[in-house]
Amino acid sequence: MLITGAAGNIGYYFAEHNQGRYDLRLGVHSPDESKEIQRFGEVVHLDVTDLSSLQCACKGIHTVIHLAADPSPTGEWASLLPINIVGTYNTFVAARDAGCRRVIYASSIHAVSGYPADVQVKSNDPVNPGDLYGVSKCFGEALARYFAEQEGLSAIALRIGGFQPRSVAKGETGVEMLDAWVSQRDLFQLICRCIDADHLKFAIFSGLSDNRFKRMDIDDARQLVGYAPVDDSTEINEELSPLNLGDRVSSHSVADGAPSGAKPQNVKVIAQ
Repeated sequence: MLITGAAGNIGYYFAEHNQGRYDLRLGVHSPDESKEIQRFGEVVHLDVTDLSSLQCACKGIHTVIHLAADPSPTGEWASLLPINIVGTYNTFVAARDAGCRRVIYASSIHAVSGYPADVQVKSNDPVNPGDLYGVSKCFGEALARYFAEQEGLSAIALRIGGFQPRSVAKGETGVEMLDAWVSQRDLFQLICRCIDADHLKFAIFSGLSDNRFKRMDIDDARQLVGYAPVDDSTEINEELSPLNLGDRVSSHSVADGAPSGAKPQNVKVIAQ
C-alpha cells in the first residue's frame, strides 16, 4: 500500500495500527514528518503536485490510499488548487500508469454539507458542497469515477466525517459532531474493508461511526463491504450517554415503510 499524507491524523493512525496486515509505503512531504512514522513502513518523500514524484512512489504498489490534502474547510482556492485538485489528479494518473489495482480516495462530509441539517444524505444523492474545500472533494469523487469507468482503475471514495479520538467525542466538543463523528478504529476498519473488497470497481461510502443520528447513511458500506462500526457518539459522550438515546429514540428506514419522503437506497456501484 502507498499512503499519501501518511503523517497526518488518519494516515498515522492507520500506519500505527496496521500491525503487519499490509506492507506500507508511507508518503510524507518533508523529512521532519518521517521521524515518528518510519517505524511503521518504508518512508518516501513525495510532493503530490509533482507527477514524476508520485509515479516513482506508485511503482510496485497494489492500492493507493490518497489522504494528502489541504484539510481546511475555510481553505481558499489558492491553497486548495495545487494539493486538492492538481495533487489528486496526479495521484490517479500515477496509480494508473503504475498498474495499481485501486485508489481509495479520502473525500469528506463537506462534499455534501450544503444539505439542510435535517437531511440524511445518501451516497447516490447529488453532491452539495458547503464550502470550497467541499468543492475540491467533489472534484476528487468525479475524478475517481472517471478513472474507474474510463481508465480501468478501481476507485472508492470515502466521505469521511469528524475523525476524532474517543477523548474528544466524550467531551463538550463531541456534542457538536453528534451526527458526524467517526472513531479512529471504525474508519480504520472501513479502509481495510475497502482495500480487501475484490468485487467493486467504483463506489462512494460514508465514513461515519454507528451514531444514533447519522448525517450520512452508511447502509451501502454495511451491505457491500461488510462495514460493522462499533462506536456511537451518543453512548460515548458524557453529556448524552445518561439519556440512553439508543433505547429511547426509535429508528426508521425504508424497510419500516417510514414516511417523510424516505428515498430508495439505489447506491451507484460498479461491479468488477
